[in-house]
Amino acid sequence: MAHYRQVGEVPPKRHTQHRDPQGRLYYEELMGEEGFSSDSSLLYHRGVPSAISSAEVWELPDQTRVPNHPLKPRHLKLHDLETGPDAVLDRRLVLGNADVRISYVTTGTDATPLYRNAIGDECVYVESGSGTVETVFGVLAYRTGDYVVIPRATTHRWVPAEASQLYPIEANSHVAPPRRYLSRYGQLLEHAPYCERDLHGPTAVHLLDGPDRSDVEVLVKHRVAGSIVGTRYTYATHPFDVVGWDGCLYPYTFNIDDYMPITGKVHQPPPVHQVFEGHNFVICNFLPRKVDYHELAVPVPYYHSNVDSDEVMFYVGGDYEARKGSGIGLGSISLHPGGHAHGPQPSAIEASLGAEYFEESAVMVDTFAPLELGEAGLAVEDPAYAWTWANSLR
Repeated sequence: MAHYRQVGEVPPKRHTQHRDPQGRLYYEELMGEEGFSSDSSLLYHRGVPSAISSAEVWELPDQTRVPNHPLKPRHLKLHDLETGPDAVLDRRLVLGNADVRISYVTTGTDATPLYRNAIGDECVYVESGSGTVETVFGVLAYRTGDYVVIPRATTHRWVPAEASQLYPIEANSHVAPPRRYLSRYGQLLEHAPYCERDLHGPTAVHLLDGPDRSDVEVLVKHRVAGSIVGTRYTYATHPFDVVGWDGCLYPYTFNIDDYMPITGKVHQPPPVHQVFEGHNFVICNFLPRKVDYHELAVPVPYYHSNVDSDEVMFYVGGDYEARKGSGIGLGSISLHPGGHAHGPQPSAIEASLGAEYFEESAVMVDTFAPLELGEAGLAVEDPAYAWTWANSLR
């Protein structure tokens, strides 16, 4: 995120001495993307950030996936999915490919272990609930409707204030605003549907647990020969010993209510609803909005074949007009794969004529490689969904 922030104590010049009141040197850590060639931040620790005393295997939850074969549209009922209460340990894999993985978890109120995803950025949509995410950069508050964007390799833990339904989107890349929204220097442009004022990063460091605590466990998700694996580190000092940092790389939240939908005289395609992008996938949100105002407009989507992508819609609010009669409801995911033409239920087309406003909310992930089903997706599939278009014509 090319929007500079400074939090806590930093020296006037980077890579120069920075000492505590007793004269002890703070340890400077550069956290940066693409080697030394992209966004970065400098963090100043009281302890040595690389001082690990042990490394053991962390057995991850089931990461197996099966192909969508035979090729079918799918309906997955996430609210039927049972999970454990931990926002990290109990995520269940719904869909995934080599670029992105989508999970789901309903939390309790206990804090998670310290956790770091070394594979890619995480963009966690908060379907419901509130709490905080404690990070090496400081504390983020989260609430219903937030996207919580956590850069790769950020040590953090979730501390729910109440049971929270979380929809983690884990990338194998970075997650950022679409390039077409940004100036060449990284500022969000006037035609972007949100701006820097809507992005909320940490406002203070917190020095959690004091500088001298030792034997601190951190769970690290990483890759080995193309597989996703886990390691359990033990650190000599607590990672949350940062006295200050500055730069353009840090976690932040963005609430879906701060997104300004773009509308037109006729139906607008999904890219106008885009909010983030990663490598080989995009994230969009469809929100309550005024709909098409041409006198002959058809407000619901036309049938479409996304020949280059799979489309995942997570229905999180309101009443999604185009899918009435299909079994889709709140908490549903629809997967419409490349190679399959999809669109509204036939009865929804006529019913939408003359509509002026849609009261609906959904989070969409479009991938440019086929998605496979995780164990959680298989567990909550509606097997009748693929035939609902044909059944509606009988």
